[in-house]
Amino acid sequence: MKLRTYQIATRQRDQMVEVTDSVREAIRESEVQDGYAIVYCPHTTAGIAINENADPDVVRDVLRRLDEIYPWEHPKDRHAEGNTAAHMKAIQTGTSQMILIQDGKPILGTWQGVYFCEFDGPRTRRFYVKTMKG
Repeated sequence: MKLRTYQIATRQRDQMVEVTDSVREAIRESEVQDGYAIVYCPHTTAGIAINENADPDVVRDVLRRLDEIYPWEHPKDRHAEGNTAAHMKAIQTGTSQMILIQDGKPILGTWQGVYFCEFDGPRTRRFYVKTMKG
């Protein structure tokens, strides 16, 4: 069992940064052959998602649709920081994803990638990858 910490600098208010290679690196360095990895984000305005990584239009579409559902400015939002939309988007994506490991590699679908989802950037953030046998 091993915990890896990664730091990431986002450049936009809403951004999905693919971190699949970091997850693969954490798994490789952990030497876990069969088990699972948990990718976790400790921020209330960011999240972790698994989605398509082949077509960049998917990321653009996801961010656009989240903006439609949770607009940045809403007349009834009362949160003093003014970033209620970021909190809502983070709740939607979730703080973590569990990925199965087999033969020392993550089990991901052909088109899947792991994303750090920034909703209140730009910021310097961190995420964790914990690998476990089992």
